[in-house]
Amino acid sequence: MVTVYEVYRKLRPVKGEAAALEAVVALRATHIVPVDDRIALEAADYSLARGLHFSDALIYATARRFEADLHTSDPDLKGIPGVVFHDR
Repeated sequence: MVTVYEVYRKLRPVKGEAAALEAVVALRATHIVPVDDRIALEAADYSLARGLHFSDALIYATARRFEADLHTSDPDLKGIPGVVFHDR
């Protein structure tokens, strides 16, 4: 759910509410993972080690849990192993 929040929060001011909601609908086709204790603790460790904000750390920890690459345009995640950075 953190990703739903982040996508909507970042898109709405730039693209408008309709586009932001459309992106959220597209996310429903993906696997949304609940945050459990293990992900929360790993996220806290990533936050401490890399200075990541709460949502960035949770999203990164979730990607690591599933050994998935994290595709983002968030400059706070640029250069971190397992992150594929896309310029906006």
